[in-house]
This record gives sequence, C-alpha cells and structure tokens, in this order.
Amino acid sequence: MIWVLLSIIKLMILVEAQSTWTVNILVRVLLYLAQSYHEYFQRTSQDYYKSKKVRMPKPELYVIFTGNKGRKPDRLLLSEEFFKGADIDIEVKAKVIYESDTDDIINQYIIFCKVFNEQTKLHGMTRKAVTETIRICKDRDVLGEYLAQREKEAVTIMMSLFDEEEIMKSFIRSERHDADRETAERLIKKGKMTLEDIAECVPSLSFDELRELEAEVMQLV
Repeated sequence: MIWVLLSIIKLMILVEAQSTWTVNILVRVLLYLAQSYHEYFQRTSQDYYKSKKVRMPKPELYVIFTGNKGRKPDRLLLSEEFFKGADIDIEVKAKVIYESDTDDIINQYIIFCKVFNEQTKLHGMTRKAVTETIRICKDRDVLGEYLAQREKEAVTIMMSLFDEEEIMKSFIRSERHDADRETAERLIKKGKMTLEDIAECVPSLSFDELRELEAEVMQLV
C-alpha cells in the first residue's frame, strides 16, 4: 500500500494504491482526509474554533487499483457501499483508476505493481521478488527511466515496506480468521451446536464475534 499526499493552496489530492479490493478504502480515505485537514490547519496557523472561516483546499480522492478490474466500479461512494444509497450527512467519493492502454506514469506504476504481485507469488515477500520485479520492468521499459537512475533507492524503499516474517504471520492469521468465520456460519445455520461448542471449533473468533455472526445469520433466515 502506498500513501501519497500532495497539498497546495487550492487543491489537496489523496491517493492510495491497493492490490486487494475492499470498499473499506472509503473509511480509510475519510480518516486520512480528516487528519490531512487537521495537519493543514496547523501548518497554516488556522484556528477552526474561532469565528473566522478557515480556508480549505479542495479535496480530490483517488484509489489506484493494481488488480484486475473485472466488473468493479469506476467510483466508490460511502453512501452506496455502507448505507444502501441513503441520503447521509457526510459523503465520500473516490475515483478508481485501473490499468489502461495509456503509457502515463500511473499506468506504468500499476503494471509495476502487477509484476511485483506475480513475483511475490513465486518468491514470497523477499528481496528476490523485489530485484526480479525491477529487472523485469527495466526490460519492459516500465518506469524505465526512474529505475535506471534510482534502482538501489527503489530496492531500499520496497524492502522497507515489509518485514517478511510479520507479513506472513499477518496473512496466515487473516486467512485462518476468514476460514473460521465461514465454518462458524455453516455450523450456526445447521443449528445443531451451541455457540460455546462452535467457539471451540473456531479459535480465531471471539465469542462476541460469534454472537454477531449468529444475529446476521438469523436475519437472513
């Protein structure tokens, strides 16, 4: 994940890149935007507790998705994704950018990320995956000028983004949690076991999570 903030007098651009699709990006964008405005007001010595109206840069929100587009939307709305299209008091709208036929820097970055994803599948989250990604992209002239001038810097930055052991542990925990949730949902639907018994079968789920899952299942019945 890469987080970029560009703030000038009239425009604030927030960009996040991700390879795994999730509408939770809208929640993160909302929090990023609030934090960015807070920092902006501090830098410009503006006090939003006073009666004088503060100056605010216009926000533009983008998600760069480095996976396959498929049938995914070109924009995401908080009201649609979390409140079924209701008229809510605060809205977050993010434009989604996918790989295209253009040769601009953003599209090259998306291709670079896809190559990196392929290499991590082959070599894991290792230095080998990083160096192979850079070699392949230089051969394809993807971010070629940047990589030719700053290859060592690129390797350092990419290596700093992850710690192999911790990332693998996090991934395994996430996969186990998702699998346990599916198992618990099936057992709840069968109705033959108590939540206490199910809790012993799915150790990664708390009892509170099981109760919430049971309530969701009962609503669908």
